[in-house]
Amino acid sequence: MIRASDLDEVEFTDPTTVRLISTAYIDEPAMAPLADDEGELAILEEVEGLTSARRSVSLPIPGGLNPSELLTEAAGYGWTYINAAFCYTRTTGNRFNGAERGAWYACHGETAVAAAQAEVIWHLTRELDATRVYHNKTAYRELLAGFTTRLHDLRGSVDSAVLHPDPSIAYPAGQTLARDVFETGGNGLLYPSARLAGGQCLVALRPHLVQNVRQGDGWTIEWAGERAPTLARFN
Repeated sequence: MIRASDLDEVEFTDPTTVRLISTAYIDEPAMAPLADDEGELAILEEVEGLTSARRSVSLPIPGGLNPSELLTEAAGYGWTYINAAFCYTRTTGNRFNGAERGAWYACHGETAVAAAQAEVIWHLTRELDATRVYHNKTAYRELLAGFTTRLHDLRGSVDSAVLHPDPSIAYPAGQTLARDVFETGGNGLLYPSARLAGGQCLVALRPHLVQNVRQGDGWTIEWAGERAPTLARFN
């Protein structure tokens, strides 16, 4: 089984990585129509935040996450989304995190948007496959984030089990590798997308690595009776 010590650790810098999240979890700037400029908007959003449930309700802290790792409002816009990525986990985990600790997944490079879409579409289609009813419409928003850090590089390990398209094979191996990376002081991994040929992904294992979060384009993904969905962009 591949270990952290088998991989090169490389410098990685990208100001515009892409992660898609459902708009159901996005706080759109509801106060924007009331403000004439960004300064006024900041004041109004601060007032709104005093009663925001998303800010005031305690997040669930999984067993493998130290609360001191979580970000505060001082980190700037997006700090709540980063915290949520590490606090809300699936019982089966994901490719590089188990149920005990979340992680921040994103795509980078020229195909970042297409790779992020492919990742989301694969997982949603898999859920629809269980019902054989291909009717669903979900809106997503790009969360753009910057990174300047060192990451373990899996891009030359295309035959590794951790990159297998089947989660039942990939997830146990990937979670073991990510745990080894984290416990030996590593920050995360660079790896090729299993859902888009040529797509490039990363996983950040520590909240403070995610910088300068801001919103990008919106995308509607719709299944209208066929297994292959259509995509439409919105602002």
